[in-house]
Amino acid sequence: MSVERAERLGCTTIQIFSHSPRNRHVEDIPYEEAARFIELRKVSGIAPLFVHASYLINLASASDDVWEKSITLLTREMELADVIGADYLVLHPGSVASGQGEAYGRIIGALKRIGQRPGSGGQWKSTILLENMAGDKDGLLSSFSGLAGIIEQIGGIKTPGAIGGSVVGGICLDTCHAFVSGYDLSTAHGLAELTDEIGACMGPTAVRLVHLNDSKKECASKVDRHEHIGAGKIGETGLKRLVNHPAFADIPLILETPKKEPDDDSGNLARVRAFFNHPLLY
Repeated sequence: MSVERAERLGCTTIQIFSHSPRNRHVEDIPYEEAARFIELRKVSGIAPLFVHASYLINLASASDDVWEKSITLLTREMELADVIGADYLVLHPGSVASGQGEAYGRIIGALKRIGQRPGSGGQWKSTILLENMAGDKDGLLSSFSGLAGIIEQIGGIKTPGAIGGSVVGGICLDTCHAFVSGYDLSTAHGLAELTDEIGACMGPTAVRLVHLNDSKKECASKVDRHEHIGAGKIGETGLKRLVNHPAFADIPLILETPKKEPDDDSGNLARVRAFFNHPLLY
């Protein structure tokens, strides 16, 4: 029903979960259901399709048991993404409790292992987007230079149609995560700092998706709490400036805003749609 719901809201792209994101037990998707979903999406023209990976995956874990389970679950996520014809799988790389150097290596090792379909030597149809986290801006997973370092170590960003190489197709920029990690997106200077860093360490085409969320908490608070568009600390002007910035032209936008009332989604969508064609000075 996700395609039908998206059409009712006037959406042209969607992000879904392929299973419960808080459960390691993952059932197969019946062939008929997957085929029906693919057909509905084809008819609707909704593209690209993003699948968000399970919250239980932690490729940075120092626990061998958690690390192996995370690789197994991520492999399963990739299988399901291919079954339903997804373009990208959005992944939180993990949580670094201590020892950033060790965590860095474990993330790289896990992504290298997942680079090919196990047992077949074949290629995944979908690619992974690494999402920036909400922690310390100087940390491994909340800075874009840190994510760029991981991508470089696994072979760079995968070129569409390329054989072999990296399993990562780019990054997903979450505006709330960036803000609370220290990028002040409420100001033109903060937005320039973010776009300059991404451009310098990854290139202008690395961002394949923006999670457009306002923030309940202050800049550099390191607390991940999403807010309705324009009602948080980034604010309407900051988000309007971002979506009209040339660096994000034609980049799909997905809202992960709160939903407590039936019209919350339509209200947030309407506010974002009103932002366009009102470019600000940078």
